[in-house]
Amino acid sequence: MREKWQKQMPLMAHIMDHPQSQELEMISKIIDQNATICQHILQDLNEGKAEPKRSGANGMSADQVLRCAVVKTLFNFSYEGLAFHIVDSRSLRWFCRIGMADEGYQKSALNRNIKAISDQTWELINRELLGYANQEKIEKGRTVRTDCTCVESNVHEPSDSTLLWDAIRVLIRLILRLRDSFDIEVPGFCNHTRRAKRRMMAVMNAKNKKQRKAAYVDLLKMADNVLGYSRTALEKIEVSTIDPASFPMYESIKNYTELLEKVIGQTKRRIMLGETVPAQEKVLSIFEPHTDIIIKDRRNTFYGHKICLTGGASNLILDCVIASGNPADTSLAIPMLDRQKEIYGRYPLKACFDGGFASKDNLKQAKSREIKDVCFAKKRGLEETEMCRSEHVYHRLRNFRAGIESGISWLKRCMGLTRCTWKGWDSFKSYVWSSIVAANLLTLARHRLRLNE
Repeated sequence: MREKWQKQMPLMAHIMDHPQSQELEMISKIIDQNATICQHILQDLNEGKAEPKRSGANGMSADQVLRCAVVKTLFNFSYEGLAFHIVDSRSLRWFCRIGMADEGYQKSALNRNIKAISDQTWELINRELLGYANQEKIEKGRTVRTDCTCVESNVHEPSDSTLLWDAIRVLIRLILRLRDSFDIEVPGFCNHTRRAKRRMMAVMNAKNKKQRKAAYVDLLKMADNVLGYSRTALEKIEVSTIDPASFPMYESIKNYTELLEKVIGQTKRRIMLGETVPAQEKVLSIFEPHTDIIIKDRRNTFYGHKICLTGGASNLILDCVIASGNPADTSLAIPMLDRQKEIYGRYPLKACFDGGFASKDNLKQAKSREIKDVCFAKKRGLEETEMCRSEHVYHRLRNFRAGIESGISWLKRCMGLTRCTWKGWDSFKSYVWSSIVAANLLTLARHRLRLNE
């Protein structure tokens, strides 16, 4: 018989009996057993803030911020989806420590708090998890494998015409907002948005070099005009006594003006003068100017950043280096080994690398660090017995190295490491490290569950 009134629900729902829920429960236990993790996050959340008042809303705790960040990565939620699912799902509500009487948090609060965690804090959290894994005898860091991959920035494929168009439309939009919001007029201002878009499309659809160059000439003329408008707008803001709310707009106009100046320069060098612009001098995006060109295997070109990962026998990611530029793999082998000593206080006994890391100097330096077996997937003039104690050990390590490929694939497919959707260089690093921490928490939880069976 049905009850007329629904019985009162408990303040905290119980977690469901489901494999994914069991993994969340084990992750929760691991977080609770490493309480100092939340202390690091609390420092980031309180940075630059005065002593909180005793009255009013308390906001999100450091523990809740960490748990929400882990859920976002594990289930590949957007912030809007995260705000919905953590109150809609009984298991996620329990995991994120949100009681049944609580309404949850808006996407803006989730975004602000999760993005407040710095990449240095995420790295500290990962090292504490490695200490926990060592204590639980899950990963001791005795045998390591290293490889590199690329994480793309959230940009479209760059070309000079699209970069000019992006800068023109953004600066014109800011100048129009400056006029409407703060009543600052730019003498001689003309809205070139529609014409610039037509010229950008003409460049893309040109049938020959003559047509393309003619379209570029007109597009560059408009870019020079917009650059002049922007400089005038900056001068107007400097001499005017207006609302301080215009200062952020001043910084935005200044930033995009500098980027447009660089894009105009590289376009004139390449199109008008026929020069080859070095990769390190190019602007690849006005929205993500930190983006690098990564050419992999002389075939595929990516726009993002190269990251170097070190994994262990337990499939945990032991270390990560997010490189600026496109350094050669050979220059990263020894620094990655030295970082292992920072983490564990000693070098590993065995280390294996992809073929791109191979060199006689790297082998010599690795052996001088008392690493018994150093395996490069491609020999590149090195003998197997030079690298390892025997051919059998070499082949075992070479097969073991292949496991880092599957680990990278898993990070890309399931942890969102294919493309970074956060804006800015600092946020890019935080995004990468947050994905690694979430992946390591899930790996530790699965190890613990298997041990408990």
